[in-house]
Amino acid sequence: MILVTAATGKLGRLVVEELLEKVPASQVAVGVRNPAKAADFTARGVQVRQADYSRPETLGAALAGVEKVLLISSNEVGQRATQHQAVIAAAKKAGVRLLAYTSILHADRTRMALAGEHKATEEAIRASGLPFVFLRNGWYFENYTENLGPALAHGALVGSAGEGRVAAATRADYAAAAAAVLTTPGQENKVYELAGDVPFTMAELAAEVSRQAGKPIAYNNLPAQQYQGVLVGAGVPGPFAEILADSDVGASRGELNDSSGDLRRLIGRPTTPLADAVAVAFKR
Repeated sequence: MILVTAATGKLGRLVVEELLEKVPASQVAVGVRNPAKAADFTARGVQVRQADYSRPETLGAALAGVEKVLLISSNEVGQRATQHQAVIAAAKKAGVRLLAYTSILHADRTRMALAGEHKATEEAIRASGLPFVFLRNGWYFENYTENLGPALAHGALVGSAGEGRVAAATRADYAAAAAAVLTTPGQENKVYELAGDVPFTMAELAAEVSRQAGKPIAYNNLPAQQYQGVLVGAGVPGPFAEILADSDVGASRGELNDSSGDLRRLIGRPTTPLADAVAVAFKR
């Protein structure tokens, strides 16, 4: 039995879809905070189990009889390490034979603040003694393409990434990699640096958006503190705006770039190109 946590989230749903193309539904379970939101999975023969990272008492039953778990990282920045530790403890108690975790690119050496809880989670998983796989996901194209409204309205993308190259991929690319790992033998204790095939600068992203929008879109590089202020002005909570600005600075240092090719090899095809990812945004 394979269990995917956070399975009603954007990445989780894609992973489940990929799994259902590879194994029977009877071999797939999902752990979700609110089972009512997973009724469509139930209808397809997938086991739906309540699993709330913040309620450890739900995790034991959720992991009962499970051989492999995909722990999709929590979206509650600042609470992740504690939440993940609860899942790790439950997996250990349940005798799980493989715990896969969606970490962050270069978690062991990046200076990005966002990586702190991912690094702590990796260390906790190693300390547990559980066989593991670290899926160190790079940046998602959707981090940019789902938020193009302001850029189109004002004729500019803004950030603090400078000339740093970002090797992004789509959620679907990362989901395919997770499903491949969960359904392929011999994955124990592997670490994958997952990133897109062709890295790009923010200026190149702006140029592609401009081309597809049919209007000039520039990239305006700002000091991190100024960019943080722009984000706060757009409604992003202050602490998270600080993390996003810090991540852009990390990009400027090359910390969101990678040439390992791990993602391409796992999914058995090239990763989604920049032009294709931007095109999806204009089809919504």
